[in-house]
Amino acid sequence: MRDLALELHRQGHAPVVILPSSELEGRSRLDVVEGVEVLRVAGPRTKDIGYLRRTLSEMTLPFVMLRGLDATAHRHTRWDLIVWYSPTIFFGPLVWILKRRSACRGYLILRDIFPEWAFDLGLMGKGLPYAFFKGVASLQYRVADAIGVQTPSNLAYLKFWHSPPRRRLEVLQNWLAPAPDVGSSIRVAQTALAGRKVFVYIGNMGVAQGMDIFIDLAASLESRRDVGFLFVGRGSEVARLAAQVTLRGLTNTLFFGEVDSREMPGLLAQCHVGLLALDPRHKTHNIPGKFLTYLLAGLPVLARVNEGTDIAELIAREDVGRVYVGESVQVLKDLAIELADNPTTHAGMSSRGCELALRMFSPQTAARQITALAPGMPDTMPH
Repeated sequence: MRDLALELHRQGHAPVVILPSSELEGRSRLDVVEGVEVLRVAGPRTKDIGYLRRTLSEMTLPFVMLRGLDATAHRHTRWDLIVWYSPTIFFGPLVWILKRRSACRGYLILRDIFPEWAFDLGLMGKGLPYAFFKGVASLQYRVADAIGVQTPSNLAYLKFWHSPPRRRLEVLQNWLAPAPDVGSSIRVAQTALAGRKVFVYIGNMGVAQGMDIFIDLAASLESRRDVGFLFVGRGSEVARLAAQVTLRGLTNTLFFGEVDSREMPGLLAQCHVGLLALDPRHKTHNIPGKFLTYLLAGLPVLARVNEGTDIAELIAREDVGRVYVGESVQVLKDLAIELADNPTTHAGMSSRGCELALRMFSPQTAARQITALAPGMPDTMPH
C-alpha cells in the first residue's frame, strides 16, 4: 500500500493513508512520508494473538478507527474515493460511514477470499463461525462500487456481486515498485549459512501457507554443505516450525523475525532462490506480494502451491521458477537441486523474472485502474 500511495501522489492525487496502530500513546498521529499524509489512529492489537482475541479486536477495529479519525482535522474531509484492502474483512462499516459522509464511491482491493480458504483447509466447517465471517465479508462486498481481485480465476467467486448496475468487478494485478538496496540488518555472511546457496522465505508463516514441507525439504538437504534455508517473518506457525528445526537438529536452517520492508532488497541480494508456499488444499487463487519481491530481486522461485492456480500457470509460462503441487519431498528436492546447481537456468530465470515484474506488476497501472472510479476520471474499467 505504501507503493500505491506514493504512485497516486506522483500521478497528481492527494492520498491520505489511514491505518490503525496498537502502539500509539495518543489517539492519533499524522506523519508525512515522501509527500503522502499517513494518519495513524489508535487501534486494538490484531497480530500474534489468539484467534478469538483477534476476531474480537478486528470486530471493534472500524469503530475504534472512526473514533480516532473523528478526533482529527480529517473528520471534515470529503473524499473523492475510498480505497481499502482486504484482509481484514471487517472494514465494511468504516467504509460505509465514510462513503455516506462524502457521497463518494469505494474500491475494494480483495487479496484474501475469507472464509472460503479456511473452509478449504478444514479450519472451519459451514457452521455458525463460517456463517458469521461470511456475513462480515458480504457486508464489505455490498459497500464496494468496484472490487479488484488478484487473478482471473477469482472472478467466479464474486459473480453474485457483479449483477447490480454500476458495479465493477475486475482483475487488479498485485504491484511492487523497484527499491534501492539500503542494506539489511540480517547479514547472512555472519551466520551459519555463510557461503551457502540460500533458499529464502519472507512474510507470513501461518496455517494457510502449509510450510512443513519446506522444513522437510531442508532436512532432506542437510548433507549438502553448500545449501541453506532462511525464513524471515512472523505468523502463528513460526514457533512450531522453529521448534521442529531444533528438534531435528538441522544446522542448515535459520529463522529471523520480521524486518522493515525497506531491507528486502538488501536481504534478498544475499540469497539465491525465493520460496513460495500455499497449502495445496486451497481452492482460491493468490498472487502473494512476496512473489513480486522475489522477481524484482532477480530470484528464481521454488513454489509449492495448490493445483490449477493462476500463479502456477504464470510461473511455468514465464519460466521464472519451478512449481510443485503435492506432498513428495523428493520431487521438491529434485527441483531445489536443479535451481541450486544449474547456473544457466538460474541466470535465465533471474532475467525473465525482473522483466515480468516490471511489465505486469507496476504500481502505475494499479493506480490508474483504481482512480478510474473517482469523479472526473475516465470511466473505462472493464466489466
